[in-house]
Formats: sequence, structure tokens, C-alpha cells
Amino acid sequence: MNEKKHVHVGDVMTASIKMIKRTATVDQAIEAMREAGVSSLVVERRDDTDEFGLVAITDIAREVTSRDRPADRVNVYEVMTKPVLTLAVDMRTEYAVRLLVRFKLSRALVVDHSRTPVGIVTLRDMVLRHHSETQRTRAR
Repeated sequence: MNEKKHVHVGDVMTASIKMIKRTATVDQAIEAMREAGVSSLVVERRDDTDEFGLVAITDIAREVTSRDRPADRVNVYEVMTKPVLTLAVDMRTEYAVRLLVRFKLSRALVVDHSRTPVGIVTLRDMVLRHHSETQRTRAR
């Protein structure tokens, strides 16, 4: 009998996260995204009691580009999503997918047991991994 292997968020996530200060300009955020080849940045907390934010290309498109606002005069904190949905590194991907779909999100911040960011996971990455695991299980 085939035993189903559970895939966890930590198995699928991108472990390198790029951070930016909340007071940075959107212009600086765009440049940081371009240099790193990513479409979102984690926004640093003000202090240990604060929550992390996330600024994505879609936020910039919606709040800056489509409104013809100057990117060098808009701060990241004005357009970021905060608080950002976080997923535990050991959460099974099928539950993580359900959560992202329920909230109509495409990505989430992955945190360890002490709520320290350890990566970013996208709906795309989890769905593709789940499909390949399903195909592998069926082929056995």
C-alpha cells in the first residue's frame, strides 16, 4: 500500500527573503525587487511588538502606478499589506493552500516557532509541488 508523503510549507518555500524598511520609498522597493529578481519584499517591523508587512508588485501597481503617484515620493508603509498572513514552516501544504485560497492571496510569509521569518511561499509553488507529488505517488 502506498503511504502518502506529506509536504510541508518549509519544503516548498523560498528560503531567502528580502527585507525593506517601512520608510523606504516605493522607488527604492522597486529597485530592490529588480536587483533580487523577486516580486515582493518583507517589510521590517518597527519593534518586537509590531507585525511584519509585505509589499508586492500588485500593491505598487494598485496604489502607485495606476494612480500615477510618483514612486520616489510614496513610502512603502503607505502601500504595503500589514499584517501579512503568516504560515508555520511545518504546516502541511494542503492546509496552506486552503488558507491562501480562502483569503484570495497568492503568497504568505513563512515563520518558525518563534515567529521569525524564514521564507516566502506562493500558491503557485505549493500547487505545482502538490501535483508533482500526486503524480509520483500514482506512478508507484
